[in-house]
Amino acid sequence: MAISTSNISDTTGIRVPQGACVVIVRTERNAPVVDELEAGCRAVLDELKVNHTVLTVPGAFEIPFAVKNYWDGHKYTDQKPSAFIALGTVIRGDTPHFDYVCRAVTDGILQLNLAMPVPTIFGVLTVDHEEQARERIGGKHGHKGREAAITALKMIGLIQEHCTRKPRNRKK
Repeated sequence: MAISTSNISDTTGIRVPQGACVVIVRTERNAPVVDELEAGCRAVLDELKVNHTVLTVPGAFEIPFAVKNYWDGHKYTDQKPSAFIALGTVIRGDTPHFDYVCRAVTDGILQLNLAMPVPTIFGVLTVDHEEQARERIGGKHGHKGREAAITALKMIGLIQEHCTRKPRNRKK
């Protein structure tokens, strides 16, 4: 039985807070695929009129550092990010390097999500070959760049709605 994931690509009902800002951190490595991930991501953000900026790092391993460094430099400014989106593609090769990089970027993004008050969305493709990557930028597996942007906006909305409310006084 197939599980429907159509709602992951649906922007209906997403309410973006005024002044929301998303930072896309993308890699130079595997640029043809990452360019498509970024284009899909930016299309959603542009469609919903969300302010965004793009940082480019050499490879996936550098993504967590760039996110943390950007957050530390902007968290008290008017350009404070509401979310980060990590975009990259790691393609398996003949050495264990693939495993080390995938583990490092996954663990790094997990740590960012646990330590920072804004989400970092995992939009890093970890694939065996380029064909699998292409299937995820508009092929049979959808468009992971678009999905990452939608996930970021849903998380911003979740935080706005549920996590920033002031607690009500409870009667004893």
